Amino acid sequence: MIIAIDGPAASGKGTLARKLAAHYRLPHLDTGLLYRGTASAMAAAGKPLDDAQAAATLARALDPATLDEAALRGRPMGEAASVVAAHPQVRAALLDLQRAFAARPGGAVLDGRDIGTVICPDADVKLFVTASAEERALRRTRELVGRGEDADPAAILEDIRRRDERDSGRSAAPLVRAADAVLLDTTALDVERSFEAALAIVEAARRRA
Repeated sequence: MIIAIDGPAASGKGTLARKLAAHYRLPHLDTGLLYRGTASAMAAAGKPLDDAQAAATLARALDPATLDEAALRGRPMGEAASVVAAHPQVRAALLDLQRAFAARPGGAVLDGRDIGTVICPDADVKLFVTASAEERALRRTRELVGRGEDADPAAILEDIRRRDERDSGRSAAPLVRAADAVLLDTTALDVERSFEAALAIVEAARRRA
């Protein structure tokens, strides 16, 4: 069973993906980490984020097993990843890696921006997880404060809106809801209620299969 979860930044898709993967005992891939890892490699190499060829080269050399999730979770790296992810060459470089992960025996859970539309268009279950920009900014603020980092709510909201515009407007694999993806708006839902709703969507799809 392949579960594809897409949605904008801080919508809760990553948390849901991890919980669904644990529930069904499936491997999970946060594809956003691949782009964050590429952006981090660009910074380490002293390359500007708009150097698409350099970014693609580094993306092809990426080893997901070596990615330090904690180090890549900061707001600056998220913004940098959004820039790098807009390069068609980078998305192409990471395509095979993501599809190979999804093709594992038994299936997998993947979350990102183009899982249901590009990476796994034939996924057994597709969810498009969203929430209002204001709620997503509040969640990101709480996350940063919880990690002991400084957080400016107004700046974070602006960052969220800027990333939404970039992710939705890019030419390569823009953030869009797949025609057969079930919409899950988590604006008014806490983590457990969001998980219950997502689980119900997956179980309904399994019954139809």
